[in-house]
This record gives sequence, structure tokens and C-alpha cells, in this order.
Amino acid sequence: MLLRLLRTFLRPYTPLLAGVLVLQFAQVMATLFLPTLNADIIDRGVATGDTAYIWRVGALMLAVSLAQGACSVAATWLAARSAMGMGRDLRGRIFERVSSFSEREVSAFGAGSLITRNTNDVQQVQMLVLMSCTMLVTAPVMAVGGVVMAVSRAPSLSWIIAVSVSVLLVIAVLIVRQMIPLFRSYQERLDAINRVLREQLTGIRVIRAFVREEAERRRFESANHDIAWVGERVGRLFVTLFPLVMLVLDVSVTAVIWFGGRQVEQGQVEVGTLVAFMAYLMQILTGIMMAGFMSVMIPRAAVCAERISDVLGTDPTLTVAPGAATSFPSPGTVEMRGVFFRYPDAEESVLEDVSFTAQPGTTTAVVGSTGSGKSTVVSLLTRLADVSQGQVLIGGVDVRQADPEALWRQLGLVPQKAFLFAGTVASNLRLGREEATDEELWAALEVAQAKEFVENMEGGLEAPIAQGGTNVSGGQRQRLAIARALVRRPGVLLFDDSFSALDVATDARLRAALGPATLGVTKIVVAQRVSTVTDADQILVLDSGRLVARGTHAELLDSSEIYREIVTSQLGQEAAA
Repeated sequence: MLLRLLRTFLRPYTPLLAGVLVLQFAQVMATLFLPTLNADIIDRGVATGDTAYIWRVGALMLAVSLAQGACSVAATWLAARSAMGMGRDLRGRIFERVSSFSEREVSAFGAGSLITRNTNDVQQVQMLVLMSCTMLVTAPVMAVGGVVMAVSRAPSLSWIIAVSVSVLLVIAVLIVRQMIPLFRSYQERLDAINRVLREQLTGIRVIRAFVREEAERRRFESANHDIAWVGERVGRLFVTLFPLVMLVLDVSVTAVIWFGGRQVEQGQVEVGTLVAFMAYLMQILTGIMMAGFMSVMIPRAAVCAERISDVLGTDPTLTVAPGAATSFPSPGTVEMRGVFFRYPDAEESVLEDVSFTAQPGTTTAVVGSTGSGKSTVVSLLTRLADVSQGQVLIGGVDVRQADPEALWRQLGLVPQKAFLFAGTVASNLRLGREEATDEELWAALEVAQAKEFVENMEGGLEAPIAQGGTNVSGGQRQRLAIARALVRRPGVLLFDDSFSALDVATDARLRAALGPATLGVTKIVVAQRVSTVTDADQILVLDSGRLVARGTHAELLDSSEIYREIVTSQLGQEAAA
């Protein structure tokens, strides 16, 4: 999974990576050449007192060192550019895929997990690429080249290399095998702590209202303890790995000095050769240490790559049909034909055999008890979900056969929970139509009964809006959301219980202003308050997902017992008479 992901997203950076490999190879060759030059200075220059030779070879060593440094800097720059570019592309691809998900896929992964996968998981893969670019050539070439150079210099000491390398490999394998499941567990616990923190931040008002601060603190502490426990175990392995490596390194150097010193004393090995052998031994063990470090990063990056691939490999349930329609022959017409809808793995349908037609310029209200399927109707009209059976048509086109962008341009949605983005009043209103003028924004605010409070805000249209609109009241958020939909100038306006936070007087003024401002626009109004929809051209009464009655307010009072009960419960017996 990791290799497939890297192969896909690193392909555009192949020229840069080729440059990294060439530069890294040149750097390693220079590193392997330096101990030989040092040995020559000791054995041929110092031993014979040839100062000219020492200066000449010393100058060559300086030139090789400068070239080595230049190659290292250039290789690191190219590697960083490749890794950062790959990370950018990967995050963009994940965002694009998540943006195409329906509510079903988002709920299956969880918002917190999707955020983690697009941030922390991508970062781990990105770091692996960066470290691989700087160590992929360096580690094996340094280790193998060091062995060749060391053995050619002092074959009698080669057994020290064999023993040291074997011990290091055993240590690395034993520790890395324990790290792989821990890294997988760590990422899962990171998802959990992000989910808990996100819920607590977004639900802070509910937590305080129900005095759940202490319980939520314990829940966070539990998630925090879990991730700390796994992190501690990983840390213990790291703490164990590097001291063991240093121990092997120190023992190996001691062995070289001990046994090599005897051979120098016996005239079998020259001093310079022994110094070079020690340098090569250090390079060999350093190469193995680098490989060990990579072997620690690879398991975690592999887990992250698997999680990223799960997102990229998940096909959205809401697909775009080939040759999707971009034009609508009957603008403003809304129709449902024998619609059934059932959530995956649910035993019962949310909607059953629902059919209705809303003509341009009319108002259709949808009422019913809680859980009757009112908001589901809005979700199907906007194609946030697809019907299980039947058809939903906007402008005479089945929404499943329409281009999503073209479909959504026909619609203006005011959701049940008004959401505003961080920015200004103007930037939020222009989400629907960026080219809208200030005059159009003020006109929409006036219809939505929001002009007065926006004028009183410091900055007016440029007044700041916090993320989620937390610096304005619930009623103000709803009115701004209504104004945002009006600025869009859609053919169909959908109100999903969008007047619930308004007082009766503001509700009445808004509805009075809405009619003249939306002439020719089809309005679908999901409402809990009957007073909001008494003047609708047709009212649809839902009960347990079935359309049990339709008609005007007066007609339903005469023909529908369920509607009369709703009116009586809200407006009293006299209103239902």
C-alpha cells in the first residue's frame, strides 16, 4: 500500500528524485574517499616527514569535503522540495475525495479521523519521503562501500565488522517488530483523542448546560492516557534502540583498537591503515543505524499510507452519471415520484412512496411530527443522499442524472442548523454568488430582517464573523443564512426548519417580505411551527415517512385529523375550528 501510494504521488517529481540520487551517491563516494586520504597522510606524509605531500593531500581532502558539503545541501534541498510537493498533492487529493463524500461516508470515517488522515498521516508519509531521499542511497552505499574499503585495507580485522553488523541487525529486527503494531494503535488513539476534543469544543454549551465538565474531563483524560501509554511504549523502544547501537559501536571501536594495536606493534598493519579502518567501521555502523532509523519510520508511514488509501479508495455513493445534464428544461419545477428512502442496514424506510409536485413561484410546506422524514425530503432534493427507490426531479431532470454543480446552482438551501464561516458578513453572504454587489447584500439582509443588526455591528458588511458564527446569536445566524440563500438568486429555495430561532413578530415580517422578493421562485419550507406555513399553496403532511395528506391550510383542517392535531397542539382549539 505504501509503495503504491508513493509510486503514484512521486511520479511528477521523478527528475528531482533522480538529481537527489546522483548527489547522494557523489556525497557517499566523497565520504568513502576521505579516510583513504587521511591514511595516506599518516603513512606516507607524517611517517616520512614529507610536508609537501601532507599539504598536497590535505588540500585535496579539503576540496573533497567542500564538494561533499555542496552535494549534501543540494540533495537536501531537492529532497525537501519533492517531499513537500508530494505532501501538498496528497492533501489536495484527500480533500477532493472527502469533498465528494456523502453524509454516509463522512459518518463512517468520522470527521476527526478524516482530519487526522489529511494532516498527521500525510505528514508521516511526507517525512518518510524526505528521510528516504537523504538516506536511501547514503545508508546502503556507505555500509557496503565501507565494508569493501575496510576489508581491502585490513582483511585480518574484518571479523570485527561481521560480528558488529550481525549484532546490530538482530537488535534492529527485534525492536522494529514490536514497533509496527504500536504505531497502528497510536494512530487509532490519535483519532480517538481528536474526536473527543472536537466533540467537546463543538458541544461546549451542552456540556455546561448539563454540568458535564467533570465527566468530559475524565473522558478526555482516558483518551489522553491511552495515547500516552502507547507513546510511552514506543519511546521505551527508541530509548532501548539507540543506547544498544552506541554500545555495539563503542565495543567495536574498542575491539579495533585492541586487536589492531597489536597488529601495528607486530608490523602487520600501518597506523594510517588502522585509523582508516576505524573510520570505515564507523561509516558502516552509521549506515546501519540510518537504515535502522528508516526501518522505524517505515512501519508508521505504512500504517498512515494504509489509512490514507482507505479514504482515496472509498468511492462516493453519490456518483456523477456519464454525460450528466447541465441544463434543466423546466426551471423551478420540483417533483418526487414514488420515493422510498432507507439508510444502509436500517430495517425500516424513512420515507415510503412519497410523491408531490411543486410548480415555479409556489410555496410548498412540509409538516409532521419529529422523525416523520421532513428533513430527509430536503436531503434528497439537494442530493445529499440518493433515493432507495423512485425519482427526485429538479427542473424536469432526475437529480442522479444531473451534473452536481449545475444542480446546486438551481438551489438555495437554508439548513436547519445555520452555519457561518470565519470571515466577514459580506464574505459569508457572497458564498452563493461572489459577484454580488453591496447593494444586493443589503437588499437580501433587509428581506431576511437582518439589516438592522448588521448596521449596528462595527464595520457593517465587513464586521467579523467567528468560525461557526459563534459571535452572533442563533436568530442572527439564521437570518444571515436566509440572506445568503437570497443572494444566490436560485430557482428553488429550500428552508429546512429555518425559522425556528425567530420570534413570532420577526417571523411574520420576514415571510411578508419574502413573497415579493422571491416572485417566480419555488419555495419548499420544512416547518415545525404551523403559523409559518398557513399561507402556503400546498401543505404536505408526513407521518412515519408516509405522505398522509396534502392541500391548503383550510382544506387540511377539514380533511386531515393529523393536521388538525398539529394545529390544535400549537395554536389552540379555536384555530383548528
